Order: sequence, then structure tokens, then C-alpha cells
Amino acid sequence: MTYSLSHWFQGVTQVRFTSCFLATTLVFLLAGGTQAADASKKPTKETASFGILRAPNAEEARNQAEAWLKGVGKSDATTMKSFDAIWTSERTQLDKVAATFCLGDATVAKLLAEARDVNAPAPTDVPSILKDTKTSGFFRTNLALAYAKALSNRKIYEEGLEALRLVKAEQAVDPAGFLFHKAVAEHALMLKKDADDTIIRLLDDVADAPDRYKLVAALMHFDMGAWQDKDLGWIARKMDNIQRRLDLTRGGEKTQKMQKEVVLRLDELIKKLEKQSDCDCNGGGCTSGGQSKPGNNPNNNTQASSPQNDSNGGNGSGPGQVDSKKVKELAEVWGKLPERERAKAMLDLTRDMPPRYRAVIEDYFRKLSQLEASK
Repeated sequence: MTYSLSHWFQGVTQVRFTSCFLATTLVFLLAGGTQAADASKKPTKETASFGILRAPNAEEARNQAEAWLKGVGKSDATTMKSFDAIWTSERTQLDKVAATFCLGDATVAKLLAEARDVNAPAPTDVPSILKDTKTSGFFRTNLALAYAKALSNRKIYEEGLEALRLVKAEQAVDPAGFLFHKAVAEHALMLKKDADDTIIRLLDDVADAPDRYKLVAALMHFDMGAWQDKDLGWIARKMDNIQRRLDLTRGGEKTQKMQKEVVLRLDELIKKLEKQSDCDCNGGGCTSGGQSKPGNNPNNNTQASSPQNDSNGGNGSGPGQVDSKKVKELAEVWGKLPERERAKAMLDLTRDMPPRYRAVIEDYFRKLSQLEASK
């Protein structure tokens, strides 16, 4: 029992460390992507894109917000002065739209204030105002996005995701942010297929998605590529979700069901490890749930015997996995590497990636090269 529990604990600890490290890496990359994007204020040449989603320009967004504000009867001089101040500020386009909604509707102002307040209780349902189909699509979509983004910052993913599912990215003033925060929630809630579908949409359909969004989305995809059903990683992710829900004082029926699932799976794994340990101790082959020792399986090296031709960087038919730690470590030393070593490192990192993900990683490091050259 001691042997089995010890090995199980080491495995869960390692998986949970990897999960935490991924989160830390994502924060680093978000910051790094922002620095790379903001390093030069010169306008960049727009490249051709097959994207079908694009954020409206500042004038279009302002006109839509102003039309909504006047439509709710808020067109007096004092209100319009406040509106002008909002739209001449340095806020993001989504924040300007959300601030306009708060200016025109006290209920919205209260709703968003509570969503952003880290000390406020987590909501238990999506607000009825987001379900009211009688309001304009512009209003509901962008309020849902502002609401979901605020909840995401507090790790309240359930209601944030449900709010985004009520509307469509096409009417968002920030379609990239819409799909990004949707993917973050789906990834956190272990909805692998949904998250991957959203990530593909973000990378393929949004013409002007920020590099930091694309890179983090790609890393989430790589992280999910290593997921296995009900293994130690599954247990660790479930445990993290349980802890998150308990931190939000959500210890109800759903959390209790998750706890029972984890306990049941732990019991199954411990019994399996005990059987395997008994087989190993007896010096014989395992016949009751254990695994063969290394070297006894003639098929173990089948994959290694046929390495992929990497002369052109791989054909993108591999599993498309990447170590987040390697990305972070490479980014930290990128400016010190000679060109030849950069090329080799990039080849090793992206060899098996599908094209859409390889392009995201290569573009990120290209931006880092430009940043280093401008210093």
C-alpha cells in the first residue's frame, strides 16, 4: 500500500505542478505578447487573411454605442458629456462599450460592478437581462462578453460560459476576446472538444486576433492534446476544479458529485497499483490489471524506429504537442541565441505541429526577434 500510494502521490503532484506551470506560462506569454505587440507604435502593414470575423473600427463601435444610449432615452447634455469622456479615453473598445451601458442603465452598472468585485458572492445563474431576446443583439452580446470576462478574471467559468453561449461572436466589438474567453472557460471546465472547436475558430476566423490570444489558445490546445480520460492528469484537473468551486463557496450537489468521482477513480487506481506492485515483487509477469515491465513488449519501439523526416520542419501530421516550459525557456533566451541556433530550436519545437498552430508559435518568436532588433 505504501509503495502504491507513494507512486500515485508523486504522479498527481507532478501533473498538478505541470497544470500550475502552464497557468504561470500563459501569464508570462500574455505579458510577453503584449510587450512584443506594443514595442513599436508604427502601423504594421495589413496582411491578407481568410478571417471572416473582424472587430468594428472605433467610429463604428462608437456610433453603435451612441445609438443604443439614445435609444434608451439618455441623450441629455450631462450624459453625452460623460459619453464623450468615455470614448476619448485610453480604454479598450469593449470597456468603452461596457461603460456606455453602465452610463445608460443602472441595472447594468450594478451587474458589472458585482461581477468585477472579488469580494462579491459568485452568481448562481445567468442574469435575466442577458436572456432577454427583446433587447438588441449589440447590447446583449457585448454585455455578455463584458460580464463573462469579469467572471473569468475571478475563475467563475460556469456562468461566464453560459452567458457567452446565449450570444454570437459576430456581434461582439471584440470577437477575438469573445472566442478567447470562451475557450479559457471551456478549457478550465475540461470541455476538450468545445475548447478545441473554439480555438480553431479563433485562429482561423478572426482576422485581427491579438498575437497573445492566439499563442495562449495554441498552448491550451497542446495542453489538451496530452489529456487522457480518468488518468492522474484527469484526477488532478478534477481536484483543481473542486478546489476552485470550494473557494467560490460552491460546495453543493455538483461539487459533491465531482468529489465522489475523484474518490472512486482514486480507489480504482490504488487497487490497480497494488496489483502491479504485487506482480513486481513476485518477479513474475502481471496478469491481473498490471503492466508488463519495460523491454518485454516488442512493440515498444515501433514509433521510435520510424522517425519523422524533419528536413522541412515536419509535415504537421504528428500529435501537435508542445511543452509550455520549453516555450517559456526558449523565449527567455531567444535574444541571446545565434541565428542558426534559433532556427534549430524553432525546428525542434514546431516539427510535429499542424500548420495553424505552427504559424502561431513561429509568429510569436518572429515578433520577439523584431523586439530584440529594435533595442
